[in-house]
Amino acid sequence: MKLNKNTKTFIIALIIPLGIGFLTFLLTRKGINYYSNNLIKPTFAPPSYLFGIVWTILYILMGISSYIIYNDMTCNRNICLIIYGLNLVLNFMWPIIFFNLMLRLFAFIFIIFLDIVVIYMIICFQGISKKAAYLQIPYLVWLIFASILNFSVYFLNR
Repeated sequence: MKLNKNTKTFIIALIIPLGIGFLTFLLTRKGINYYSNNLIKPTFAPPSYLFGIVWTILYILMGISSYIIYNDMTCNRNICLIIYGLNLVLNFMWPIIFFNLMLRLFAFIFIIFLDIVVIYMIICFQGISKKAAYLQIPYLVWLIFASILNFSVYFLNR
């Protein structure tokens, strides 16, 4: 079975964030176990198994959104994709800072920067496709929640 160019592009758009997420998981497994078993967490902290489910859904939404932007031929497309790429790099780095390096205060500052980049990405995407921008809203909401959780874990374990 031969895939057409759009199908290949769509698959690649999904594989990129899912691959980054999987690599992040592989690199942070021990730190995640430490977080789960050794840190004081706020009462609103979700169970550990939920993180993998939520992130998989968010990475799929990111991939679909990036595919929409990639297929648009407007001149702002490249700028939006660069911001998306920056988001992926920061998204990859935060768990390493939080879980592996255990720099929870720095991780909080870092995730706030990631929040700002994602807001800027959504604004950029909205200029091209409202649908692509809306697909990023659950990600932003989860990041804001993760920011609050990050600060709470820092505060409870200082």
